[in-house]
Amino acid sequence: MELLAQTEMNASGRWIVTPRKGTPFVGTVERQRSRARGRRKQVFTFLLESIGISFLIGLVPPLRVMWDVTMVLGVLMGLYVWLLLAVKNQSQSPPAHEQVRAARSPETRPAHVANSRFVAEGNSTRARPTYNGLGAAADDRVHVVVRRADPVHI
Repeated sequence: MELLAQTEMNASGRWIVTPRKGTPFVGTVERQRSRARGRRKQVFTFLLESIGISFLIGLVPPLRVMWDVTMVLGVLMGLYVWLLLAVKNQSQSPPAHEQVRAARSPETRPAHVANSRFVAEGNSTRARPTYNGLGAAADDRVHVVVRRADPVHI
């Protein structure tokens, strides 16, 4: 840390922290998976080392009780490996045909129906109906007729 502090004291300008060359950018989900994988690896190696050390301690005649500890750690190791295999089987991606089925376009929804609301504008004492922020046609003095651009043939 002192070497780093000395380096920063002598250098001028801005320091920009960038990822190493050739390192792909990983998202939040992939980073969480990577950290979980690292934790699982640490637990696995801890159990493996504990089994080895307790077995070696049990080789000394007055400390044969440690072989019982070795057996318990071995059972724990077996359960942990079984748990890891179960988690791996659950997290595998679905078959390709299920991915294609999931990627299909969503079903069409029914047209949006305008909700009527009653709003009093300005100093008005009477609330008038509005539809999506527009005043109702019954209260407007302007009459609007909407016709299709192409003639309808019946």
